[in-house]
Amino acid sequence: MSDKTNKTQARTLALFCRVVDNYGDIGICWRLARQLQHEHGVAVTLWVDDLASFKRICPALAQGAAAQMLEGVAVRHWRDQHGVFAPHEVAGIVIEFFACDIPPGYIAAMAQCTPRPVWLNLEGLSAEEWVEGCHTLPSPHPRLPLTKHFFFPGFTGKTGGLLREAGLDARRERFQSEPAGVAAFLAGLGLDAAERAATKVSLFCYPDAPVAALFGAWRDGARALTCLVPEGVAPAALHDFFEGGAGAGAARTRGALTVRVIPFVSQPDYDKLLWACDLNFVRGEDSFVRAQWAGRPFIWHIYPQDENLHHKKLRAFLGRYAGATPAVLSPGLAALSDFSLCWNGAPPARPDAPAAWPLLWKRFDAEMAELAPHARAWRRQMRENGDLAGNLLAFAAAPGS
Repeated sequence: MSDKTNKTQARTLALFCRVVDNYGDIGICWRLARQLQHEHGVAVTLWVDDLASFKRICPALAQGAAAQMLEGVAVRHWRDQHGVFAPHEVAGIVIEFFACDIPPGYIAAMAQCTPRPVWLNLEGLSAEEWVEGCHTLPSPHPRLPLTKHFFFPGFTGKTGGLLREAGLDARRERFQSEPAGVAAFLAGLGLDAAERAATKVSLFCYPDAPVAALFGAWRDGARALTCLVPEGVAPAALHDFFEGGAGAGAARTRGALTVRVIPFVSQPDYDKLLWACDLNFVRGEDSFVRAQWAGRPFIWHIYPQDENLHHKKLRAFLGRYAGATPAVLSPGLAALSDFSLCWNGAPPARPDAPAAWPLLWKRFDAEMAELAPHARAWRRQMRENGDLAGNLLAFAAAPGS
């Protein structure tokens, strides 16, 4: 391989994504791919197995195309696990997302490259302490002259940090500083003046969330609340609330609660939704991170795992977010912790007990004034860790150093 080829390869990156969590997996990979290309000039090829989920957050995608260019990123439909690749087709940096099995033929071609590509397993986000010790650990291939490194996003300077593009804060500040623009954005989603004036909550969760019980607490609450639910989310609770099917554009008011079903929006517009709401319910990893950058109070619905391992991860995050032991939590952070544990069915919570939710909500709502500045302070703290894309490229420039 010539020196010219070496230099070209060093500025190329292949990102392999198998979609497991519907939108979170591809959401993370699409954000990362765009940032690497737009801010760092890396030629990115994004391999994705599920284009239908991808299209929900990127309407410009041609769902039937095997290969296409989107915003400077080469998108390939990953359908063949048994393809044959030549060394010149291998990127200088190869990322497998969530330990997905990339094609054996691609790995074989990696072993023939000189120099070898930097091979990373981009892991899931966790606040658990063990992540710091495993971040960037090497894993030699059992047969080939290749070494893969684990790369963990995280909440401290001993991890890879969180995904955050360079202009995010400026866009948020510009959007939030223009009330007329915020109102126009919400009106574009169908909200009338009364809905825009109410407490606004975005709701994105998994199907097992106790949404119906929370709707009951909001319905019987003391002040008007508008809940914005993307189409297809919480279908059982929406069916009960609307007493039938409810597609995008549907809205109904019962008591103090108005529920409005909105269409799935692009990632930039989802950021605006988070910025425009007073409280955000988010799920998985991608929307969870974006809620943190929004600097608004949020409730996280963590992706469920066998043996309730996700409860351990949830408690680890809540502890790190609070920055204190449970015994000395402030009233606001204690209310956030209790609400979050109940929302996720973590012991000793009883999310199926409707009588508990009016009290939980009343307590949480009373502490929102404390939680808002804490969310902004947390955002400043996370910025100090750098951003995931920049940290990843810095490591790739000198892996193992």
